[in-house]
This record gives sequence, structure tokens and C-alpha cells, in this order.
Amino acid sequence: MLITSISGIRGTIGGIAGQGLTPPDVVRFASGYAKWLKDSSGKTQPTVVVGRDARMSGMMVRDCLVGTLNAMGVHVLDLGLSTTPTVELAVPGEQADGGIVLTASHNPKQWNAMKLLDAHGEFLSSENGEKVLKWASMALEYTEIDAIGRTDHREGWMERHVAHATELALVDVEAVRKRGLRVAVDAVNSSGGIIMPMLLEAMGCEVIRIHCDPTGDFAHNPEPLPNHLVDLREAVVAHGCHLGISVDPDVDRLAFVSEDGSWFGEEYTLVAVADFVLQHTPGNTVSNMSSTRALRQITEKHGGQYLASAVGEVNVVEGIRTTNAVIGGEGNGGVIYPASHCGRDAVVGSALFLTHLVASGKTMSELRRDYPQWVISKDKLELPDSGVEEALAQLVAAHPDAEVNTLDGVKFDLPEGWVHLRQSNTEAIIRVYAEAETSEAAVSLGGAFKAELQSYLADC
Repeated sequence: MLITSISGIRGTIGGIAGQGLTPPDVVRFASGYAKWLKDSSGKTQPTVVVGRDARMSGMMVRDCLVGTLNAMGVHVLDLGLSTTPTVELAVPGEQADGGIVLTASHNPKQWNAMKLLDAHGEFLSSENGEKVLKWASMALEYTEIDAIGRTDHREGWMERHVAHATELALVDVEAVRKRGLRVAVDAVNSSGGIIMPMLLEAMGCEVIRIHCDPTGDFAHNPEPLPNHLVDLREAVVAHGCHLGISVDPDVDRLAFVSEDGSWFGEEYTLVAVADFVLQHTPGNTVSNMSSTRALRQITEKHGGQYLASAVGEVNVVEGIRTTNAVIGGEGNGGVIYPASHCGRDAVVGSALFLTHLVASGKTMSELRRDYPQWVISKDKLELPDSGVEEALAQLVAAHPDAEVNTLDGVKFDLPEGWVHLRQSNTEAIIRVYAEAETSEAAVSLGGAFKAELQSYLADC
């Protein structure tokens, strides 16, 4: 399977070219990106930062990618094993013209992807992404021998990333150190197993490592959800930890476990960090349409304004810039702190959260109870070949009393909660998210809309 979207070029490894992320597909999209980069930078030999997570296909894809970029006359700065936010910081830090991260984020090990970045270390806009796809579909000219690009290796960027996070104005390393936190970390055997313990030890924490060997052989489904993190939750209780931290393979998603082994909630990662940031720097916030209502409530409590964007990091970043927001992100545990950089960053998010936890003087479970109580259910259905738009239109017509938002799929706001149905940017599915005051109510609400949509699809 091969999927192109605002989240990059994502596909399964193996199979027939054009139906997965095969070597010819890597060459094709890397060539298109190189052509776009030359045009946008005005340079005949631009420079690109490349990093990868630990998944098993990483080196194979890396070799295809780097060779293609060099053949297009592009210089490569190879960070090796890295994280998405590390590469995002390295692009401007190295004064490069762009960046590529080889990671399929939370997708299982058979997937890999190319996340494409601009000179700011941010995801390409939709407009620029379309240009890359256009060039990727054309026969391009490669450089002659004297103009091929070179590849240099860059070490130490994970260390620089940790230093960057701990030196942020709102991060109080000494206060965290004095608290003497014991923290369990589940890094799903990817690059988070290197950088997250590095951060925690820099902040004086005792670290209990769970699945931190960066082999790329994921110990469980890499999406940081409660049913995938049984080992982490058990370790928190067994070792008497103050909290547990889970990150996905490329370390842009962050989720917490409380001291009693209960799920803090990936939705509440951003809520808690935003609460802390807004206490010290009042302002606006942004999250995507599938995120909890709690962020809006916390923002308004602190006197700010909240904006809901379309799903996707590039859309959240656009909203942050439009509203001059001080914090933003996505309800999947993605924290974007513009005072650092405009990208989801579990390292920065963890540093801010630990400072917040220590400053509060509370346990994780006590802190969680401070926030509005909402529960999100997440479901999905297979994307049909046709009829989706017609079925969604029928669904809207059947609920005239709901407040409807069609910015990204269809979201129904109701007094008791909301339901959001949209095509995924990363998988061939329709996501069905619902939020209500209890888990049972959220599942029931989402299930009712899912069943109704399926009935309309069957008739299309």
C-alpha cells in the first residue's frame, strides 16, 4: 500500500512498484523532492538533512534515498538514527535547505515513510507537496559526474536536542532534579530508547527502561494507546515510579501513565502542557478537530482563545501562526511549542510536563483530576472505493440539530459531545472519533454514527 498526503509519502515495504514503498518509489519521490528543492531554494546543489527511526527497513530506504539525492546534485547531512523533532531542529541548525525523516511514525514495522521538510524544518505546505508529487511523476534529469552531491555524517544532534529542551525558559531542571522522580519509559525499541533516557537523566530522574533497545523490532503495536502499553503500566506500579512515559517510534507523540498505573490519556498530554504554558505565558491555543474539548476549556479559563484546525501538523502550525498561539498540537499526544520550534516534539513536551508536575506538587493522578473530564473513543472503518462524500452528505442531512463543521471530513458537535468522521492521512480508513463524559457514552455515540454511515455507504 502506498499513501501520499500532507504527512508525507507512506507505504508498506515490498511488493510491486507503485503499490508500496519500494526502491523505485523511493527514487521517484526523492527525485521529485530534489527538483522542488532546487527550484524553491534557487540552488543547483542544495543541502538536505536526513534522519531515520530504528525500523528494520530504515537503512535500506536510507541508501536508496541518499543515493538518489546525490544523483540529483543534492548534498546530504546524515544524522543516522534520529527522531522527527531532532531532524526538524537540525535543518535550521545546520542552515540546510530542507530535511527528510524516514519514519512511518506510529505505523507497524512493515511500514516506512518519507516525511518531507522545508528550510524551516517544518512539513511542506499542501501547495509545495503538490509540486513534489508533480515532479515525481515526470522524467527528471540527473546530474553528471562533476555535479553529484556529497554525503556527510553529523553526530551529536540528539544531545543538542536534549540541551535545547532543558535550556527552554519554562523548563526548570533543578526543580525536577530535587524532586527525584523515578520514571519508566517505553520507547517501542526505536530511537526514543536513546533520546528519552538521555533527557530524563539530564533532568536528574531515575530511569526504568522498557523496550528501549533501538532494534526496530517493535515489541508491541507502536501507537501509544493504553491496550498497547501493558508492560509500561505494570512497570510503573512494580518499580514505584512517579509516572510512565510512552513515545512512538519517531518521538513526536507523547503519552503518560500515572503513578497507580492508570492511563493519563494521550489527549491530556497537550491539555496539561498547555495549562502550564498558559499559566506563565497567557495566549491562544490550537489543536485539530479530533482533539478533546478540554483544551478549549483550559484556554478560556486562562483568558485565551482556542482554534480548531484541520487534522495534520502543517494545518496546526498554520493555525498557530495565524492566531499567534503560545502552544498547540494534536490530541494524539503531539505537543507543538512555538517558543522551541513548530513541530510535534515529545522531548520538549516531556521537559515542560515534568516541570509542571513538580511545580504542582501533585501526583499524576491528582493532576489528571484537575482537568475537565472527557473521554474520546477511537474507531475506524475500511475506506470504500466510492460513495464516501454522498454518504457523509446523507449523514449531515439526518442530523439537522447538530453543529456541523466540514473543514476536514465532517464533525458533529452535540450537547453531549462530538463525533468526527474523516479519511485518514496515513491509512486507507475512515477514522471515527467521538467524545463524551464517559467511555461508555463516547463508544455509544461513535458507534451510532459509524453504523449510520455504514448503512448509507451500503446504499451508495
